[in-house]
Amino acid sequence: MKSLKIVFAGTPEFASAHLQAVLDTHHEVIAVYTQPDRPAGRGRKLKPGPVKELAQQHNIPVYQPKTLRDEAAQQELADLNADLMIVVAYGLILPQVVLDTPKHGCINVHGSILPRWRGAAPIQRAIAAGDKESGVTIMQMDAGLDTGDMLIKAHCPINESDTSSDLHDRLIEVGQPALVAALDGIAEDTLIAEKQDDAEACYAHKMSKEEARIDWSRPVSELHNLVRAFNPWPVATAEFEGLAIRIWEASVVDDAVTNESDKGPGTLLRADKKGLDIVCQSGILRVTKVQLPGSKAMSVSDLLNSKKELFTTGKRFS
Repeated sequence: MKSLKIVFAGTPEFASAHLQAVLDTHHEVIAVYTQPDRPAGRGRKLKPGPVKELAQQHNIPVYQPKTLRDEAAQQELADLNADLMIVVAYGLILPQVVLDTPKHGCINVHGSILPRWRGAAPIQRAIAAGDKESGVTIMQMDAGLDTGDMLIKAHCPINESDTSSDLHDRLIEVGQPALVAALDGIAEDTLIAEKQDDAEACYAHKMSKEEARIDWSRPVSELHNLVRAFNPWPVATAEFEGLAIRIWEASVVDDAVTNESDKGPGTLLRADKKGLDIVCQSGILRVTKVQLPGSKAMSVSDLLNSKKELFTTGKRFS
């Protein structure tokens, strides 16, 4: 089977997992492109991303341009004479001249079944919307935002308890073999590209901390999805007794007594080892893992051992 000379572009863990999958094949990664190192930790020292760390472990040349719109950076890429560029959560816009540079162009590993959830946050948006299925699309990149032809699609379920972190890990599991299959198909010219239906597209905007504030007047199912979608970042928050409480885990109370839910959105109905039962529109949300300011995340059961007097039933979350 033919071997491709590959340039890999990506930055976070999701990308590094796919880089590892490529390194485990007979194809050759000749260079890695990744975002410039960022300050991290208390000392704010520059820290390389997961893709750079993996590349250095395998002695692969690393390039970290601030932009690919610069002619010098474009020439540097052209000089590599790559067959293909793989882009996974890279974080830089690729101008048309870059897309056209490798022999087989550029492909992208996208964390949704396109054309649903084009954009920056497909994993979180799928969970927030209550989707029952997600997956990975291997796509031939064009100048649009996730609008290119689809080469391979790999589906996976979204379970009712899944957080964004859970789905992230599951997409890696289906994405790695899908990427490898795409590489072999490109090398042997056996793939059949499929056009996207733009009429079915929706946009996955970046998540914001403002969105993470819970509005208790919304339906309980929406809030349950929101808590899952915003775990591990930026984490759903709610005001209670002047405290900004981060809500890490919650569930819908199936056996909710209807007359109790008449007490108004945000009312704390019960506080026990099962969790904090809070009134929402059309139901009750049971919060089971929280984080108080200055503290670590913990189960409500552990929290009530020291803060039971704070969570008196009848109080309101604002």
